[in-house]
Amino acid sequence: MAQQPAIHSTFVIEKSYPKSPEKVFAAFSDPEKKRRWYGESRGHDIGDYALDFRVGGNEVLAVTMKAGTPIAGATLRWAQTYDDISENHRIVFSQTLDINGKRISVALVTVEFRATKTGCDLVFTHQAAFFEGADGPQMREAGWKALLGNLDREMAG
Repeated sequence: MAQQPAIHSTFVIEKSYPKSPEKVFAAFSDPEKKRRWYGESRGHDIGDYALDFRVGGNEVLAVTMKAGTPIAGATLRWAQTYDDISENHRIVFSQTLDINGKRISVALVTVEFRATKTGCDLVFTHQAAFFEGADGPQMREAGWKALLGNLDREMAG
């Protein structure tokens, strides 16, 4: 059977917050805050979470999907390396996603924090290569929209 070619995709999500760039940036850089909006979910149990927020640092989230989800029992592992950090302005990281130990995607993500008169505009750019067994560009974008929805709730608190 021939191997499927990689699927490449880019999407951009823009959000506005009535908080300063410093406060929105902190939701990405503070391990406790990041775990709340990025890691915690009713659909999975966290097996491992660690955040070393610095250039060259890593972030790992490993979860087991719960019953009732489309891939119940599967283990998912997101691993990120922080490639560029400009405090309160920009974060760039490379991210891999493995399901049950099989790599399904590699992404480059840029998060920009732009000061406005009323707070902060966040511009999230996701560029990825998806491999066999991947969730695909549409589901990944939907997933990040849901995660940034969680960030909305974190910022409201």
